[in-house]
This record gives sequence, structure tokens and C-alpha cells, in this order.
Amino acid sequence: PTPSSHQVVYDAIRVGYRLFDGACDYGNEKEAGEGVRRALEEGLSSAKNFVSRLYCHVSHSAKEAAKMQLKLWGLDYFDLFLVHFPIALAYVDPKHRYPPEWWADDGKSVSRTDLCHSEDTPFQETWSAMEELVDEDFQSFPETIVSSNVTRALLVDILSYARITPQVLQVEIHPYLTQEPLLEFTKTLGIAVTAYSSFGPQSYIELGFKGSVKPLFEQDPVVKAARAHQKDLAQVLLRWATQRGIAVIPKTTDTSRLVSNLDSTSFDLTEAEVEAISALNIGLRLNNPSDIDPRLAIFE
Repeated sequence: PTPSSHQVVYDAIRVGYRLFDGACDYGNEKEAGEGVRRALEEGLSSAKNFVSRLYCHVSHSAKEAAKMQLKLWGLDYFDLFLVHFPIALAYVDPKHRYPPEWWADDGKSVSRTDLCHSEDTPFQETWSAMEELVDEDFQSFPETIVSSNVTRALLVDILSYARITPQVLQVEIHPYLTQEPLLEFTKTLGIAVTAYSSFGPQSYIELGFKGSVKPLFEQDPVVKAARAHQKDLAQVLLRWATQRGIAVIPKTTDTSRLVSNLDSTSFDLTEAEVEAISALNIGLRLNNPSDIDPRLAIFE
């Protein structure tokens, strides 16, 4: 059986992890927080950094959402609090359904065939609400707000009105989606980048992904690099990202993989190996809201 979020977080702290990336959409905040508390009570570590996400809600619910998520985690503040997607969905009362997912709380039956219910709220209002969270100490770093799944065009828009500018951008990056133009742009702006879905299609199997593309773990450049350095395939994919200056947040429930993923910076790929893996790029975006509702085509 798959271990609980409580156990996975506890084991991660035990083997050396000090940053945990979560979101209300994952539906495991309370259990993950229990794992943190257990580890701290046992004195495994006093150092911790927590990242969570404001879901796709309009600005008026940001403070309420942050308070609820902090309570579930058992924390006083988040080190980083992201805007999960730059999309304003209609508010869902957490007493009715939590996590809210993508479907409206309109009194009708809820099914995954329903279209999303959005609100006409400009992103500037959401960003202002995030700035207020910083002002009120919901975040520990007074000048840090994070955004997720934001394009270059929206970054330009944010910079035109932001009182507190984004310091970190979290986006999907893997060898099938290398995102070089975005990386060059964020480098110019001095914005750090964190990659999610570092293993490409492998990251989406549990969500029912049935694409025809070959798993990255079976691609020759990845396999050859793993053999050359006597490392596992996941370590190669993580090192491909970190050598390019990208932070990674790999997910696993297996303790042995927790250990090996943490050891993925103990070697260096050659420049040729990095280039060969990067050449696998086919622009494959796996986390795209337009797959849920064509009106949410924020990347096209």
C-alpha cells in the first residue's frame, strides 16, 4: 500500500529534506502537517521551509484560504505562498467541498464533465491580495511572492503594477518541455525558477496519463548518462535541471528514492550529455488547464 502523506513527510525530514512543496489541491495538507509535527517533536530537525499555493480563486478569498491552509499544516506562516494558476475560478465554500478542484459550487451536481466557472477578476487584484498577505506576515520573507504557471507576457504585466515583484517562478520543466525562452527571460529579470514534473510523463501516470510519448526513463540520452555516471535515471533528470540553474521539487513515496533524489547533485553531467537530453524537447506540456476547459488556454 502507498504510505500516508504523514509518513512520507516524516521520512523525508528523517533522511534530510528541509523544503516541502504543497497545495490545497493535493488534499493532504493536514496529513502532511502531522508528519512535520511528529518529526519536530522527535527533534529530527528544527529547520524547515514550507511552500503552499493559493488556488485558482479570486482575490477576496486569498486571506481566508491562507488562514485555513496554515491551520491544516499547523504553521504560523508559509515561507513561500504561490498563486497556483493565473486563473480566477468562482469561489467554492470549503465547508461544501475542499479541496475545491476546478468545479463550481453552484448547487448543481458536481462532475468532472462540468465546465469550470470562472470570474472576471484581473490578475492584478490577485497579486495585490498576495502582497497584503506579505504585509500581514502570512509569509516569513517580507519581499518574496511566488507565482506558478505564469508566461512571459503575464510576467511583464505583473511587473507593471507589482509593489512586491515576483522572486520565484514555478513552472513545468522537463526534457520534453525545456522552456528555454522563459528561462532566458527570468534570468534577465533575476527571477529564480523552480521546475515541477521533472520526470515528464512519469509524473502523471497516477493521474491517468495515457499519452503515446516514450517515457523519459527510456530515452537513450538519459539511459546512457545514467550508465556513464553509475546513477539512476531519476538522478540524471534531476541533475539535468539543477545544472541549468533550476531548482527541483521531485515527488516520491518511496524512502529509497527519497534518498537517491536528494543525492542527485553529487555528480555532474557533461555538456554534451546536457545538450543531448535537452534535444529531446518536443514542447509537450502535460499540465495544461485547457485540457480541462478550452476556455482556460493560458499557455497558447
